[in-house]
Amino acid sequence: MKFSLGSVLALSCAATSYAFTPTTTVRRSAGLKVVTDPSVASSSGEWSPSSWKGKVPKQMPVYDDEEELDAAVKRLERCSPLVFAGEVRSLHEQLARACHGQGFLLMGGDCAEAFNEFNVDHIRDTFRVLLQMSLVLTFGSAMPVIKVGRMAGQFAKPRSEPDEVRDGVALPSYRGDIINSEEFSAEARRNNPNNMVEAYHQSAQTLNILRAFATGGFADISRLHAWNLDFVENTDEGSRYRKFAVKVDESLRFMKAIGIDTSNPTFTQTDFYTAHECLLLPYEQALTRQDSITGKWYDCSAHMLWVGERTRELDGAHLEFTSGIGNPLGVKVSDKCTPDELLRICDTMNPGNIPGRLTIVVRMGAEKLRKNLPGLIRAVQREGKSVIWISDPVHGNTRKTENGYKTRDFENIRAELRAFFDVHEEMGSHPGGVHLEMTGKDVTECVGGISDVTEESLGDRYHTHCDPRLNGQQALELAFLIAERMRVRTGLPPIE
Repeated sequence: MKFSLGSVLALSCAATSYAFTPTTTVRRSAGLKVVTDPSVASSSGEWSPSSWKGKVPKQMPVYDDEEELDAAVKRLERCSPLVFAGEVRSLHEQLARACHGQGFLLMGGDCAEAFNEFNVDHIRDTFRVLLQMSLVLTFGSAMPVIKVGRMAGQFAKPRSEPDEVRDGVALPSYRGDIINSEEFSAEARRNNPNNMVEAYHQSAQTLNILRAFATGGFADISRLHAWNLDFVENTDEGSRYRKFAVKVDESLRFMKAIGIDTSNPTFTQTDFYTAHECLLLPYEQALTRQDSITGKWYDCSAHMLWVGERTRELDGAHLEFTSGIGNPLGVKVSDKCTPDELLRICDTMNPGNIPGRLTIVVRMGAEKLRKNLPGLIRAVQREGKSVIWISDPVHGNTRKTENGYKTRDFENIRAELRAFFDVHEEMGSHPGGVHLEMTGKDVTECVGGISDVTEESLGDRYHTHCDPRLNGQQALELAFLIAERMRVRTGLPPIE
């Protein structure tokens, strides 16, 4: 079946609703019946927001003052939720459709947010790159794209070692601004529980800005030309996007001509959700609330949370905590994950096997992915597990250059994405999304791509607090590459 650009736009807009507004959580009816009311069951039986304390917590900071920690947690417990249960259910509903092959999940944002980098322009630029990518991917896939930002809570980072040693001096490792500070001094590296409160307030501001952009006219599809970043404007990808935007304009004029009201919120607003790694459990516990309508528990620090490769132990504290919340969940898996282990993770995180509840984020590197992913998919298919498969093509491709910079090669990222789509094509499964560490800033942190960042130019604008990020041009280039692959998969002609 062939799709015109106009029909693809209509499909995209039909999936759009009043994002971020908790008073407008009633969704349009659709042919697919979606169940989004997960039963809350703990792996250990009786669940509560604090039951994780009975398990072994990995990657957790050690605080030197328990009373100070308790006081910070109590302050957070008195704060209002950052997101609302109705918004979370709305996301879950869209993810359930993606689980059935009727959507594509786009997740992107900073490796780690920082207090001193909080800036409205930074949030805006990352938001508009994600809008551009979403539009390109919608055209490529002929299906709705679910936009989720690694924003408003992505502060904590796991670490290989608990301590960092410099010149014979050992201090606690930097674990993200929500825990301690990057400066190498005893005072800065102290694990400070009050940082959680500061992270909450910055997240609240970020969410307010995102809500304004999503519903206040910035996301109006008629403004798609204005979404181009200044530093991308004069590049090959910027030119390609402009040509693509002209096609969208033509389709919008056609839709107006046949009587469709393009000033409707369907065209002028967009859904945008937030997610972060569920790592710092005292923070997550403090922001967990019981929904007054359903009685279910939701972690109101974000719409979606994921558990990382280093904290997904079946008997660990992080799976214990996530087993009781109603949020959509993700789990990152590498080549270390066996089919049997993945099935047990599915049973723990999604015991009701509810579509949209669990997203498997695959991070392996191209070669290992081709070897290991088929077995994981085969096991999930055999047992009838409902999951969304998405690719994280960046984490398995990190290396350090001779001059000491951590970086990622664009060609390796592209190769892993190609492998991800190849395997799903062979297995007859749905490649459901992509998860990227990226920014709207003009940084030089990942090498390669049309932006032509080299190892020699890494130091020009290397600003990351943690891992290297794709810049806006590289992220948009990836979106076009994914869109082309999805068009081939659906039998549509190439994007010209």
